[in-house]
Amino acid sequence: MTKLEKGLVQVYTGDGKGKTSAAFGMALRAIGRGMKVYIIQFIKGGFDYGELYIVDKLPNLKLKAFGRGTFVTQQPPSEEDVKLAEEAFRLAKETVENGEYDMVILDEVNVAINLKLISLEKVLELIKNKPKHVELVLTGRYAPKELIEAADLVTEMREIKHPFRKGCQARKGIEY
Repeated sequence: MTKLEKGLVQVYTGDGKGKTSAAFGMALRAIGRGMKVYIIQFIKGGFDYGELYIVDKLPNLKLKAFGRGTFVTQQPPSEEDVKLAEEAFRLAKETVENGEYDMVILDEVNVAINLKLISLEKVLELIKNKPKHVELVLTGRYAPKELIEAADLVTEMREIKHPFRKGCQARKGIEY
């Protein structure tokens, strides 16, 4: 597989379901074409997500999740949450800038920015400095307008109807 001639910046945001799923769908498509994909998950470490069980079965896919296994709600955030997000961002910066991977997905990075775990300026700088061939995908609710403006493609998932509203709990293999 030759490198992409032009890697774009994609953002998946909004209050609807499917942001991470869209990113993983792109990862699967890229892997099918022989591309190398690295997924870095912000604030998802320690949770039991189904995607963690498939990573070692797919060639050219690497995934690293950061977080304490609990939702980040404290404001200002705890030092530990900030430290984990900064560690995730350091890996993201190194991975994007070395250009070894064709696609880099920063899952829930928008939420990490919103929670003030990492700065918007750092993410905008990463976009500006990414190698030409790297496809960069940013997911999570609350994408700031500056990130939306810096992206080439932006999709907003909007909830219209969700079974959670009628008491349906998250289902293993579907929601997680």
